[in-house]
Amino acid sequence: MIPYNKPYIAGKELFNISRAVIEHGCISGDGAFTKECQDWLQKHLECNKVLLTHSCTGALEMSAILCDIQPGDEVIMPSFTFVSTANAFVLRGGVPVFIDIRPDTLNMDENKIKAAITKKTKAIVPVHYAGVPCAMDVICDIAKKHNLYIIEDAAQALLSSYNGKYLGTIGDIGTLSFHETKNIISGEGGALLLNNEKFIERAEVIWEKGTNRKKFFRGEVDKYTWVDVGGSFLPSEIIAAFLFAQLEMAEKIIDSRRNTFSLYSTLLAPLAKQGKIKLPWVENTYHPENSDDYSSSFNGHIFYIITASNKERTDLIAYLKSKDILAVFHYIPLHSSPAGMKYGRADEELVNTDTLSERVLRLPLFYGMEEWQVEMVVQEIERFYKNQA
Repeated sequence: MIPYNKPYIAGKELFNISRAVIEHGCISGDGAFTKECQDWLQKHLECNKVLLTHSCTGALEMSAILCDIQPGDEVIMPSFTFVSTANAFVLRGGVPVFIDIRPDTLNMDENKIKAAITKKTKAIVPVHYAGVPCAMDVICDIAKKHNLYIIEDAAQALLSSYNGKYLGTIGDIGTLSFHETKNIISGEGGALLLNNEKFIERAEVIWEKGTNRKKFFRGEVDKYTWVDVGGSFLPSEIIAAFLFAQLEMAEKIIDSRRNTFSLYSTLLAPLAKQGKIKLPWVENTYHPENSDDYSSSFNGHIFYIITASNKERTDLIAYLKSKDILAVFHYIPLHSSPAGMKYGRADEELVNTDTLSERVLRLPLFYGMEEWQVEMVVQEIERFYKNQA
């Protein structure tokens, strides 16, 4: 069977876990490996401050607190995203305002943002789908003009960049995920990237359950106490130990995924030229002369195809499953979900979101995927469409 995703050991993960227990004698949060991970991310991403979290969901929830989201405050985001993007703000009483996506990148349509802004708007949340950057120059200009925060949901975008800056480091705050379905994994896990320095001190307090414990350990206060709202956002040292080994191998892992992505692109190009399927827009990064919209690099996180219809996608999923190949779809648009209709609103009819979300199909892509596995997936897709003729 060729799985959609496959967790993996890339290097010293298990050795690091044993070190955390035996050598460091610490498996609770904020130990030596947590600091190693934070330092690595700060250095490589050139970020002011990084705090490791138990998930990207947790990092988004911290972002909502830091931006002081109050009941009734509106937050603009795409509907084509995972539920955590909206949930984090709904928990603070915020109202997600869903806008449409671009038909090429499947990212939020930057041209729809201005019309969605009201007196209640507090922030914009770009989601870098599949590790491909949103149009951050336009989004930053809008945010600056209207005095809005930018919180980048870069869950899928570690080490992808836009105009020379890593995604997650362009807005006021960025969030990352290390869930087992991502490029760099720790089972569960995430990170909060603090690019606006005004958030750093309070973020440490929120991260430490609302206490000034960090100041205490730095010798800035003689005891620590409860000073603000907060939560238990730290991951354990076991998670951090596993993650640090992955970060040390990050470039190798991502290069491998890019190569797999490139092979899919090459092998599926004939079907795309025949108009049977549509390939990811990011293929243009292999041929910069074909695109003048972005100067970017991507991390090979997802390879998807877009089918002609929802029925075709459903039939293709079933066919591939019969051949022991697991392909998956996502997302159900948030604006059409029960909670989305209850807690948020769509700014207008989301035509691209509705039509494309029914046709996107994600193909197997994981670290260590063999060329023959990619070739087998492509061969079965070709057979499916040949049988449809």
